[in-house]
Amino acid sequence: MNFNELNLHPDLLEGIQASGYENATPVQAQVIPLILSGKDIIASAQTGTGKTAAFLLPVINKLLQHRNDGQVSALVLVPTRELAIQIGQHLEGLSYFTNISSIAIYGGNDGNNFIIEKQALRMGVDIVVCTPGRMIAHLNMGYVPLKGLQFLVLDEADRMLDMGFQEDIRKITSFLPAQRQTLLFSATMPEKIRTLAKQILQNPSEVNISISKPPEKIQQQAYSVFEHQKLPLVKNVLQSATFKSALVFCSSKQSVKKLVAELRQGGLTIGEMHSDLEQSSREDVLLKFNSGRIPVLVATDILSRGIDIDTIDLVINYDVPHDGEDYVHRIGRTARAEAEGVAITLISEREHGRFARIEKLIGKTVDKLPVPEALGEAPVYNPSIRNSGGGGSNRKFYKQKPSGNRNKKFV
Repeated sequence: MNFNELNLHPDLLEGIQASGYENATPVQAQVIPLILSGKDIIASAQTGTGKTAAFLLPVINKLLQHRNDGQVSALVLVPTRELAIQIGQHLEGLSYFTNISSIAIYGGNDGNNFIIEKQALRMGVDIVVCTPGRMIAHLNMGYVPLKGLQFLVLDEADRMLDMGFQEDIRKITSFLPAQRQTLLFSATMPEKIRTLAKQILQNPSEVNISISKPPEKIQQQAYSVFEHQKLPLVKNVLQSATFKSALVFCSSKQSVKKLVAELRQGGLTIGEMHSDLEQSSREDVLLKFNSGRIPVLVATDILSRGIDIDTIDLVINYDVPHDGEDYVHRIGRTARAEAEGVAITLISEREHGRFARIEKLIGKTVDKLPVPEALGEAPVYNPSIRNSGGGGSNRKFYKQKPSGNRNKKFV
């Protein structure tokens, strides 16, 4: 479906075209007409399906037709500051040719930011994108005008509940008018999400795009390696592959720091993202990564959800995620919208069983590529053997052979 078929405001269509969008994704084609018709929504959509624009576009469009001056008209709740920043930037781009005002509100910054947020809220900024804790801090001070609020959006609702924000969400909704349009988006639909939906939505339309599996357009690959082979293999992939932007996930901030230091010594331009960084440093790194000044970003799962950068065409799992859902969200950072991408996972001996469980979850056997001969012999992928990472007489190896007959993008 072309966006021109959705009867959107001309100024909004201009922002859509300037952002490089032409055709709506499946979730956008299903959700936008429902929101425009005034329905509450509970939507389950896998990562990378374009759900951010699915709620921003109809909300902006309806506010262009009617909004309450001097009031906050739309509130978008998100679990993390990174996601608030991302949605805020997306919102600015789509609304550029309109007179809709917006602000992203999140914790972890200095007092001057709080003052700016306070001024914007008191004046009644049209759309507020915020984290729950920061919003409650402002609400408790009594100056946020919400009587004219028309829209409440909960994005990544499952993650907000996982992070313990359920009571915060209930408190925020207690400040809001009962007559509003509520839109709930979640990657998964556990019972606690449905319970929340019953409490805050009114006769919602339900949209299910797909179960929680990676999009088929993501080319999934894996290497079975010894732990000490992971670093040289990552270097090999990053130095030999052709990509616009690469995102490397590690399971701990210590691993991120160590890997970044090693890769920088190899002459690669690398950024890092983890909880030890100040908020200003995180924003600077994301801005440089988004603009292409930093082609490779090494991060913890702080970025496994919420980062929406269309140019990421390579994701590397330095460690196998502990949870299958985390794997889906990690590799979903590539192949955004209509693009394609490659996801590579490095599997050490002790991670074989974990990766086998992920393969079962996604219903797919991931291609195991041969490790370059220069890195030496590597372990056979055999999740039926309980590996401890140490030596053992039952350990099996294979001598890697050149992969010249493989037509793979990243090898």
